Amino acid sequence: MRSTFLILFAGLSLSACGYLKHSQPYYTYAPDMHYSAGLKAQEEGAMRQPPKGTIPRGFRPYSILTMDQAKMHLNPLPRNKENLNQGKILFNTFCIVCHGKFGEGDGLVASLKDWPRPLYPRPPSLQSEKIRDYKDGQIFHVITMGQNLMPSYAEKLNEEERWQVIHYVRALYRAKHPSADDLKKAENYIEE
Repeated sequence: MRSTFLILFAGLSLSACGYLKHSQPYYTYAPDMHYSAGLKAQEEGAMRQPPKGTIPRGFRPYSILTMDQAKMHLNPLPRNKENLNQGKILFNTFCIVCHGKFGEGDGLVASLKDWPRPLYPRPPSLQSEKIRDYKDGQIFHVITMGQNLMPSYAEKLNEEERWQVIHYVRALYRAKHPSADDLKKAENYIEE
């Protein structure tokens, strides 16, 4: 008795479901969104020109065009432990692949000698006298604009991060080529 009742109830409920289907809803909520006019991305009227002289929020235009102009810019960040540590992290993330752990141009890209032909030429050593003689602004310009096969890192590193990397590059050079004053300070430190 119960089983026939359950079968009859299930049959009635399934047949009733078929009658409740609607091909069109009774009303459309927000018809402008539902039936919107489609515009192609590059179509006239789809892309508006920004007002003249405006720049995106948080964007600072880069106005240095040559290395001679870049010589004039100094590193605005202080050389402290925080900036050096952050510069080290960023160098080890973005630069170590080509320039190597100590900036000698012996990174992973340069060590791919097993290939039938070299994929990339060896990048320049950051330990060279040429780079030592570069002003901080010139290194900043190379990181920002790229040079030779090195692409621009302006998308990957913001302005502050580029200056931190420069502090770390200077620390790498100084660790490899200490001045007499650095050696004297180290000797005093060891004696104490």
